[in-house]
Amino acid sequence: MESISRISNLLESARELTLDAAQAARSSRSTTRSLPPAQLKKLLDSRNDREVLDGLRRVISMMYRQQKTLTYFSSVVKNVASPNLEIKKLVYIYLIHHAEQEPDMALLSINTIQKSLSDANPQVRALALRTMSGIRVPVISQIVSLAIKKGVVDMSPHVRKAAALAIPKCYRLEPSTLPQLLEYLTTLLGDKQYFVAGAAVNAFMEICPDRIDLIHKHYRSLAKKIVDMDEWSQLAMLRMMSIYARRCFPRRVRSSKTNNKSADLQDFYGEGAPEPASEEEQVVVLDPDLVLFLNAIRPLLQSRNAGVVVAVARCYMDIGTPEYAKASVGPLVALLRGAQDIQQVALYNIVSVCLAHPESFVKYASHFLVRATDAAPVWELKLEVLALIFPHSPLQTKSLILNELEHFSRGTNKSLVREAVRAIGRCAQADPATAPRCMRLLLGQITSLDGTLAAESLTVIRHLIQQDPQGHVGTVVRLAKNLDSATDPQARATIIWLVGEFAGPNSDDNIAADVLRILLKDFADESEIAKRQIVLLAAKVYLHHINRETETQESGDKSQDQPPPNSEEHPITRLWNYVLLLVRYDTSYDLRDRTRLYKALLSVPQLATLMLLAPKPAPQAPSPSETRKGFMLGSSALVLAGGGGVHGLRGYEPLPDWVQEGREPDPKLRGQYIGRSEYSDEKRAVPAAQMLGDVSNQGVRSNGLGAATAAGTGAKTLDDWLAEDEEEEQAEDEDEEGEEEESEEEEEESEEEESEEGDEEDEETDEELDDSKAELEGFLNG
Repeated sequence: MESISRISNLLESARELTLDAAQAARSSRSTTRSLPPAQLKKLLDSRNDREVLDGLRRVISMMYRQQKTLTYFSSVVKNVASPNLEIKKLVYIYLIHHAEQEPDMALLSINTIQKSLSDANPQVRALALRTMSGIRVPVISQIVSLAIKKGVVDMSPHVRKAAALAIPKCYRLEPSTLPQLLEYLTTLLGDKQYFVAGAAVNAFMEICPDRIDLIHKHYRSLAKKIVDMDEWSQLAMLRMMSIYARRCFPRRVRSSKTNNKSADLQDFYGEGAPEPASEEEQVVVLDPDLVLFLNAIRPLLQSRNAGVVVAVARCYMDIGTPEYAKASVGPLVALLRGAQDIQQVALYNIVSVCLAHPESFVKYASHFLVRATDAAPVWELKLEVLALIFPHSPLQTKSLILNELEHFSRGTNKSLVREAVRAIGRCAQADPATAPRCMRLLLGQITSLDGTLAAESLTVIRHLIQQDPQGHVGTVVRLAKNLDSATDPQARATIIWLVGEFAGPNSDDNIAADVLRILLKDFADESEIAKRQIVLLAAKVYLHHINRETETQESGDKSQDQPPPNSEEHPITRLWNYVLLLVRYDTSYDLRDRTRLYKALLSVPQLATLMLLAPKPAPQAPSPSETRKGFMLGSSALVLAGGGGVHGLRGYEPLPDWVQEGREPDPKLRGQYIGRSEYSDEKRAVPAAQMLGDVSNQGVRSNGLGAATAAGTGAKTLDDWLAEDEEEEQAEDEDEEGEEEESEEEEEESEEEESEEGDEEDEETDEELDDSKAELEGFLNG
């Protein structure tokens, strides 16, 4: 009978599994087809768990398709007491979604959810706690707080994790519960399970990120658990530890002298000449607890999550040393193998690190070569990185970068051409040794039919000429010869400005007047931007003419009786008058106003000289990402360059400043550290003579030979050392003899004790025999 019942149970379970599989397959195909409300309500009110589950799935599907499901609230909520875990999960999801709309109905299910907190299944307890904290009804805030209190001391780590995640929800529901929640949070931060501690850190960063006093005693345990936490917890931990380090570890710097080894060797042999004191280098000294954290997060550089890698790099940049920052360069470059959106965000962070440590990216130069499939933001950032690492690269890499930029400067993409030419200019400014080659590349492109390429090339050439005007006089003449072939208005305006700025002062090779004469022939056909520069060129040429005539008159070379020449008949004066006449009938009011300004200014030559002929500072072409300096890695403000506006992005909070030395918390709050407990110098090489001197001056010798005299090792003779050895041998022999005598005495005492115990045992056995004999005789006589 037992076997028959077992077989029937197996058949029943198999039937249920088959029906469940069929129902799941049917529901996956037909869930999208909505049922009439009456039929759906009938499924929810059924006593069959399979039908209730089907009805709940349809309701949840309707809910996420933005259909009205509030009418089924009562039918759904009454299933909250179902023992079926799948039904309970779906009811909880529905309840969290609609609790705010029906708070009175939701409160009716609180008692049932509270009972689930005592369920034997930890999954049910965690689910009940998560649901209770997700019901956004302020009336139950104290109930939620009590539920969290119960979950904090639960035996299951999953329930404790749910309690940690419920703390921020309870705080948002009722901020007045903060004192109670801080007690629970302090307990959870010290939890032995890493995923519970990670959830507690998330809660800490959300409700009280400034309460670093809660972290002191858990600092080291949290630093050791960070490797095992999930990615979200790791991000919160890295952010929290960065703030903690800034507020608890002062930035201490010590100076170390850089020694010259060759000079030291010469001094050793007495051949070295006296040299001035070596320069001192400032070295950052890290607290051992900070070193513990920085070393603990090093494995996270191999994380599969790009956000974690960027967060570790941010920690190394903000609270570490340059050595730690350089260790994050390789993992950051490895992010370029990811998707295109990850590449773009990774490049923003790479450029930010490259601005501080460009030499660390030199060996990865090939990773920043532009590909045909790269989007515009990606290749813009790649060109920027190539320009940043250019001055720190070897000759082979520099040649590779310039060839790459030259190739893209001749492409068809106007935006790419413009950025490539600008990158060439930044390379030339950063490394003057390669400026001639960059100039040759740019001069070969000013005759291009592409107006964008010619204009950008001339702009960069103007920047380079302004840095060394005397060395590029011939370049200005060459540009003036190419003025007829230049068709782009911006390119023509740039050449005209260069001619007026650098080809006018010397009267011997002054080509400015001839260039002006040629340009005035087609003045009416020029663009407005070129007309402005022609008028400025005419004003400068006329001002130079006025200054030369003034110098000639003041020199006194000419006789006082000779009448001065008629300045109105001079060709330059006639050119200036012709320009005034042309502009008078021009349609541009801006050009007419400028010309009247120059005419009035030239009436006072001294003032005009100060305004028009003053030396201009050489323009600098900084990296486009210079505006992003100061923003934290991984932040939206870094990607958006502050977000624009006066206040930038809302919600961005920079790291606090380093705590001042003497105001940091007591390190003993973090417990006793095994190892160095204070800032100390790094291990350095000590000469052998110094080591011997230190040993000779010590009061007690480490090898047990006795106390040394203050005179050093040379104060004792060989006889003294031999006498000490003999005394030590005699003392050892006496000690051995004393130990042998003590062992013999102990053996004799143990033998005496054994003999006494044997005598006592014999006496006891004799007495027992006498008693047994007396009893036997009494029995026989009786």
